[in-house]
Amino acid sequence: MNPVTPPVRFELLAVCPHTGARRGRLHTPHGTVETPAFMPVGTRGAVRLVGFEDLEGLGFQLVLSNTYHLALRPGSALVRELGGLHRFTSWNGAILTDSGGFQAMSLSKMARMDDHGVAFRSHLDGSLVELTPERAVQIQADLGVDVSMVLDHCAPYPCPRNLAEEAVERTWRWAERSLEARAQGQAVFGIVQGGVHLDLRERSVRQIASLPFEGFAIGGVSVGEPTELQRPVVAHTAPLLPPDKARYLMGVGHPQDILHAVTCGVDLFDCVLPTRMARHHCLYTLQGRVNALNAKWERHDGPFDPDSVFPQTRRYSAAYVRHLFKAGEELGARIASLHNLAFYARLMEEIRRAIEDGSWPNLMRRYARA
Repeated sequence: MNPVTPPVRFELLAVCPHTGARRGRLHTPHGTVETPAFMPVGTRGAVRLVGFEDLEGLGFQLVLSNTYHLALRPGSALVRELGGLHRFTSWNGAILTDSGGFQAMSLSKMARMDDHGVAFRSHLDGSLVELTPERAVQIQADLGVDVSMVLDHCAPYPCPRNLAEEAVERTWRWAERSLEARAQGQAVFGIVQGGVHLDLRERSVRQIASLPFEGFAIGGVSVGEPTELQRPVVAHTAPLLPPDKARYLMGVGHPQDILHAVTCGVDLFDCVLPTRMARHHCLYTLQGRVNALNAKWERHDGPFDPDSVFPQTRRYSAAYVRHLFKAGEELGARIASLHNLAFYARLMEEIRRAIEDGSWPNLMRRYARA
């Protein structure tokens, strides 16, 4: 009998001799994702102000959407009826969906959590919504995504140690239930919790990595803790994860944090920063973030940074983009969003190249101010 090929598998191609950073490929039903990779966030099935043709043109191969939000509107049953999330949105690449564990934390005033699951009051109409590990996996199966995430207990920061420990144990129990509930051929990633407590992170890795997931994520490291606490958790936890599976750092997206996490062996990232900052008139450049509303750009008939010019936006001057923001024209936020996404796409491409050819020190100098 021929072995069954898993629906999602990770292929390790190279390891950086300077850092241990990993260059790989995540093979999915909707194409191969070159890693390290960044996922633009399309919470409700759309990345704010950009189309999927834009993302394809920028070279992105994987996007993130959210189980909780899509379950509320338009509903997973409707998406399934219309052919799944890929067909519904017209996105041809791979899709990963967050399970809703982060919403259980961020909407805690509207939610009740126990070992059974999470009960929400919908932020749309106040109706009661129950999300269990089984239901979260079922919704993602209905959506037809490439990678489903388990429902986890994401503890906030700050929180007492006993609450972080409770989150670790509940996340483990829910992970086992998620695996039992998944559909045939459904790829599921497990999530490691533990807050800023390294011994709890170790315990969570032992628990979650003992289960047959297609990949593993580090959760709860972008919930308000300062960088000096976040980075040690990533550095300690990532190398403990199975080397033959993809490693995903959830919700972390500042360029310097990405570069740090890559050196720890992380393969996948997502964050709202590129598009959120763009809507607040901030653009990423090799000289650092710039404020498009700054008076210095009023008569600047050129780019914000000559070393950060991209085909999708190079026709627009800094003076014009500033004018758009000042005038309240949405085109300004769209141009800034395309610019920031292009910056991130280039960052990840250059990270992959640096791992392959051993030029990591040069890359770190190039992005020292980003």
